[in-house]
Amino acid sequence: MRVLRGVSGVVAGGMVALAVTVVGAAIMGSERGFPGPGATDVGWHLGAATVAVAAQVFADRRRGFASFSGSLVVFLVAGYLLWAQWWN
Repeated sequence: MRVLRGVSGVVAGGMVALAVTVVGAAIMGSERGFPGPGATDVGWHLGAATVAVAAQVFADRRRGFASFSGSLVVFLVAGYLLWAQWWN
């Protein structure tokens, strides 16, 4: 279970880094006059990162099936975000 929580922690941190990158791209695009990610994309990334971090904190503070469930939520949110916002 410890390894699973570690991997899901890395995924949650990666989602935060991705959200910061998308926000930065939106700000740069706005300031420099070129199209960048819109408010919807920024909202999706910020929301998904928030849910993933909350689920990771939940997983880190619990043991057993609750910890597994929190890690699973992190993976599901990350997968959905990548599928919905990047591949589709």
